[in-house]
Amino acid sequence: MAIFKAQDASEETAALLNNMRVYGTCVLTCMAIVVFVGVKYVNKFALVFLGCVILSILSIYAGVIKSAFDPPDFPICLLGNRTLSRKGFDVCAKFIEVGNETVTSKLWALFCSSPLLNATCDLYFSQNNVTEVQGIPGVASGLIRENVWSSYLPKDLIVEKSGLLSAPSGDPVDLDQPYVFSDMTTYFTLLVGIYFPSVTGIMAGSNRSGDLRDAQKSIPIGTIMAIATTSFVYISSVILFGACIEGVVLRDKFGEAVNGNLVVGTLSWPSPWVIVIGSFFSTCGAGLQSLTGAPRLLQAISRDGIVPFLRVFGHGKANGEPTWALLLTACICEIGILIASLDEVAPILSMFFLMCYMFVNLACAVQTLLRTPNWRPRFKYYHWTLSFLGMSLCLSLMFICSWYYALVAMLIAGLIYKYIEYRGAEKEWGDGIRGLSLSAARYALLRLEEGPPHTKNWRPQLLVLVRVDQDQNVVHPQLLSLTSQLKAGKGLTIVGSVLEGTYLENHPQAQRAEESIRRLMEAEKVKGFCQVVTSSNIRDGISHLIQSSGLGGLQHNTVLVGWPRNWRQKEDHQTWRNFIELVRETTAAHLALIVTKNVSMFPGNQERFSEGNIDVWWVVHDGGMLMLLPFLLRHHKVWKRCTMRIFTVAQMDDNSIQMKKDLTTFLYHLRIIAEVEVVEMHDSDISAYTYEKTLVMEQRSQILKQMHLTKTEREREVTCQLESNQIYYYYYTGFI
Repeated sequence: MAIFKAQDASEETAALLNNMRVYGTCVLTCMAIVVFVGVKYVNKFALVFLGCVILSILSIYAGVIKSAFDPPDFPICLLGNRTLSRKGFDVCAKFIEVGNETVTSKLWALFCSSPLLNATCDLYFSQNNVTEVQGIPGVASGLIRENVWSSYLPKDLIVEKSGLLSAPSGDPVDLDQPYVFSDMTTYFTLLVGIYFPSVTGIMAGSNRSGDLRDAQKSIPIGTIMAIATTSFVYISSVILFGACIEGVVLRDKFGEAVNGNLVVGTLSWPSPWVIVIGSFFSTCGAGLQSLTGAPRLLQAISRDGIVPFLRVFGHGKANGEPTWALLLTACICEIGILIASLDEVAPILSMFFLMCYMFVNLACAVQTLLRTPNWRPRFKYYHWTLSFLGMSLCLSLMFICSWYYALVAMLIAGLIYKYIEYRGAEKEWGDGIRGLSLSAARYALLRLEEGPPHTKNWRPQLLVLVRVDQDQNVVHPQLLSLTSQLKAGKGLTIVGSVLEGTYLENHPQAQRAEESIRRLMEAEKVKGFCQVVTSSNIRDGISHLIQSSGLGGLQHNTVLVGWPRNWRQKEDHQTWRNFIELVRETTAAHLALIVTKNVSMFPGNQERFSEGNIDVWWVVHDGGMLMLLPFLLRHHKVWKRCTMRIFTVAQMDDNSIQMKKDLTTFLYHLRIIAEVEVVEMHDSDISAYTYEKTLVMEQRSQILKQMHLTKTEREREVTCQLESNQIYYYYYTGFI
């Protein structure tokens, strides 16, 4: 029997949902046709709908006043303190009088095995009386004191009237019994998510700003008035319903205790049909406003090219009506109708509305804080703290209502933003994020000016000097390939070039050279800046680049340049003179100098070495710079599988074994993996300067041992030796 009842209930529910889908689709189609015909008809219908809504609201207030002295007859049936569903019986009693005979009622048959008096009945039914109370006792009943407190219920729990005594029962509750059960677990945040879409109509004026005569004046006044009006109506309705209607009736979602009658319609005066008509027209009016505003907003976004794949929805009729955007909006609405569950759809809508309001408030606050010149709000009572407060409330409500829906909504918003940033069109109104980036960059540059960078944070910040030919193309593009492999997108990279001549005559050539260098930087994945200067001679131009490149504390500390070509030819003496001046100027500026020879033989970023060696001839001790560069190169996929080898020189009568051991220890403390080789040479092959500088490390190790320093202190000394790299040197790379 219970199985048949469950099947009947499920079939009834399915039929009800199908009816809602059919009716909703028909109404949506009619409203879409009205909007398609023209917005002027929507405006004409809007006045009629508004009048019906106002009348229905006034009828509710009139009914509340009338309930103070003449409450409506609206009985509900209780068994003990449990609310009974009216679907299976009509008389709220266990026994009824038929002529002069007392017989059992239909309610008796729902709880007992037979209509006989000696039948076996449910224990709770046997121990408790059936009572009938008024579901709407009126505003003067003092019911507000009972309903003012929250009473959230878990799913499948019987709706009970508080303050009413009943005999307890140890028997489990059968869901097929004629009680009113809660159909879902309720809590505050869930109800906020369901309720919130009812207050989202305040943006209707903003969505239709193109149709307003004076949008700057109408939108602020209209929005504030809409917020004030709707807030008063909603809050007063909640309070008045709690003062007039029993709590069990308010928690009876489908009206099972009152035979499906309209509770608010029964409360209103003069007739429930006022509420029925007002609710219908209110729903239609809100739907028409949404079908009018949303397609226009989508059409504006599509025409601006902000989201490229939406451009098809920018087309419409000859008079500008958004035909394709209306079709997409109607399809989205139809999805909500097919779901046929307000409890499922409302939280999703709340997330996106809250996120929309959050970003509107964020945009206003950011534009005000950045003092953007084109941000000139006409509303004189505006302050950025209001926007920040609104943004914080929206974000909090998103996570309070449903943290997983909030995360999904923010993920979707982030993906859309990144897509717009990658593919979207740039418009004249700019980007607030770009303003934030400029402010953050300014703050960071000022912080860099507070002091020199710590040696532990030192890395090569490159100024790459390249030459361009007569067609303004880079002569040695492999130099930028080496830059990409050396930097891997980290730190500062400035690619500079010099054009000989005057700026007025060579300005177009300088622009073409800069564009060519930028294209090459993008192709080689070099993240940095490009700077092309025009000077009367190459020497002065290079000097200007070395002195003025960078900004504030964001300066280069290393110059990367190619070895001068044809420097041995007598007629090209200016080339080697420029190179010598470059070396002298980098020395004066305390910059490191990297000189690449045979740069055309260097591998490109697409090549891969499956094996091989990076050989470092550590002829002159430089504080570890020559070992740092191969270490950085091996982080790139081109050099990842190569082995690093360190070569140093010694005289024939030196202790080569001890020198190799000390150098191995030195590399170990630097956490650099490399093979160490000591090459013994005759005295005539080693200059005095080279010999002295090569043995600095061995002498330093001996001094550390004589000082009897601990292992930690010796490691600190070795580390400081690497970090003192404010020198210049020649760097030659060989391939094996």
